[in-house]
Amino acid sequence: MTSSFVPSIVIVGRPNVGKSSLFNCLTKTRQALVADYPGLTRDRLMGRGIIGAHPYIIVDTSGLDVGKKMGIDVLVAQQTQRAIRDADTVLFVVDGRAGLTVLDELLAKKLRQLNKQMTLVVNKGEGLEPSQLLNEFALLGFATPCVISAAHGQGIEALMTQVLTDVPKDCAISVNTAEDSSAQRIPRIKVAIIGKPNVGKSTLLNRILGEERVVVFDQPGTTRDSTAHDVSYRDKEYTFMDTAGIRRQSKTRQGIEKFSVIKSLQAIEACHVVVLLIDAKEGVSDQDLHLLGFILEVGKALVIAVNKWDGLSAEQRSQVKNALERRLQFVNFAKIIFISALHGTGVGNVFSLIQQAYRSATHPLSTSRLTRLLEQAVSAHQPPLSGGRTIKLRYAHPGGYNPPMILIHGQHTRYLAESYRRYLENFYRKHLRIVGSPISIEFRDK
Repeated sequence: MTSSFVPSIVIVGRPNVGKSSLFNCLTKTRQALVADYPGLTRDRLMGRGIIGAHPYIIVDTSGLDVGKKMGIDVLVAQQTQRAIRDADTVLFVVDGRAGLTVLDELLAKKLRQLNKQMTLVVNKGEGLEPSQLLNEFALLGFATPCVISAAHGQGIEALMTQVLTDVPKDCAISVNTAEDSSAQRIPRIKVAIIGKPNVGKSTLLNRILGEERVVVFDQPGTTRDSTAHDVSYRDKEYTFMDTAGIRRQSKTRQGIEKFSVIKSLQAIEACHVVVLLIDAKEGVSDQDLHLLGFILEVGKALVIAVNKWDGLSAEQRSQVKNALERRLQFVNFAKIIFISALHGTGVGNVFSLIQQAYRSATHPLSTSRLTRLLEQAVSAHQPPLSGGRTIKLRYAHPGGYNPPMILIHGQHTRYLAESYRRYLENFYRKHLRIVGSPISIEFRDK
């Protein structure tokens, strides 16, 4: 049993100096949104990387400012300050092409007061003379600055070699490699939290995490990235993905918002279970139905959480339940739970529904059991004749998982009535106890 140290590294700097580009470069992903737009990143974005044999945790933050902050800017600044406080070392990023600014000097002064291990990173240095850049930024007083180009991957290995060498080993995170490899064998359930803007997704995630990890503000579109956060709950491992609110396409005008929607849809495709959050006060909207259609299309397990339930009267609750029953008949396999993300009511029960949906979507099925159930279903209710043809269903076997796919072989199956197909689906769902996951049944003629 051996142990190693995994340092936590936070990237800070003024807006639009290339922090998210550096994050993507260090994690070898495109997890962070990148655009020529100040203030694009709002939440702490966490990822993992490795240089040689040295792993690290990297945290991207919003651009820092020292001016007067109002509204959401206050919350964003608090997120960045928490990230710096929790980190082992700081990468202070400046823009080599823009040169040294007054804001860089003010930020450097404030960062020094935090008494953290710090490295100055001069970004966008491609095509520029390194010695001139180092001379210009020497006024900030950092001992060993590094010149890089995150967009082109230049100087990254030298930067991280220096950073990982300088990190104090007694303050880095200790990881037991034997336990870590064992934990990797336990399935980690990936969960995407989706919904319209301002429905409470980030509030729910913060409640699940037990801390203010993502920015919550009463303004649609606060979340722009799809951020991933690991959670352990009752000996089960989860990765929760908070996504940008998805609007109707006609209302998605800004380019950044379109990128956010794409990343949200990618999160749905990449997860095991989707938690669709619905605003109890607004009820089921057409956009919620569009989202459900996409979830069905990609065949994901589903939990429907109705948020802001505590603010409704008994009469309003009854009306909402009736509307849910009427409008969500086409996803009647999904469990509906009523919660208050703000106060935590019912949030603990979301985990059990996620577990149930995940098990239903991934539980292995056997040919013998599927065929036996097919025989029972046919014995209880024979397929109807179609144009004088007798339809025979002979055997069934599994065709895939997540969602469960059942392949049924027989004779003249292409003439099987749609009502009988639904009967078989409901029969299998009941006897296999599949809850929270769609079932795909395909027929094959011999």
